[in-house]
Amino acid sequence: MKRREEWRPVLASEMKRWLAMSCDQLVSALSDVQAYEVEFKSKKYQIEVELLENTDRYLHVGIAVDDGHFWRAMHPLSSSFICKKPSLSGN
Repeated sequence: MKRREEWRPVLASEMKRWLAMSCDQLVSALSDVQAYEVEFKSKKYQIEVELLENTDRYLHVGIAVDDGHFWRAMHPLSSSFICKKPSLSGN
């Protein structure tokens, strides 16, 4: 299996974790870029989560994963998601 394919379940797991948070929780947790390591099937992976956009209507969050090796870390597997903020006017 290609290395990047090995990273897909790790990215999916981290996406699930961060998607479970409310917009308020995301803003609080992502005041700075979060970079940390996780272990998956006895291998270590580097995770980076960043608040890409914070508008009046939504947050845009990016998540990247790699195995920590220098050249591969230059091209991580990544994805992003949008968290819609509650409407202040009720619309």
